[in-house]
Amino acid sequence: MAKGRRMGMPGNMNNMLKQVQKMQKQMQEVQSKVEESELEVTAGGGAITVKVNGKRELLDIEIKPEVVDPDDVEMLQDLIVAAVNEAIRKADEMVAKEMGKITGGMNIPGLF
Repeated sequence: MAKGRRMGMPGNMNNMLKQVQKMQKQMQEVQSKVEESELEVTAGGGAITVKVNGKRELLDIEIKPEVVDPDDVEMLQDLIVAAVNEAIRKADEMVAKEMGKITGGMNIPGLF
């Protein structure tokens, strides 16, 4: 071992570790905030309203009575599927946007 060399991590590695720990804490805080957030999406010109949270859980579906046609159940089903899929897409966008503020846009696999 070279004379005067310290054992342990070099200073820049220690600083990098501290930065990663800080980022992890920030990401946990953002994740909690995002999971509590609610998004509302409409389909069919407002005929269907879907509400999801940041965990991609369906919270509520509102269907205007005038869109319920017993002779065209398939159209109603399609509207519901479209609204739910759009709400999930928006929830994913919200999570990516909020996490991107912390990660600087880096795509870190397994984070979200």
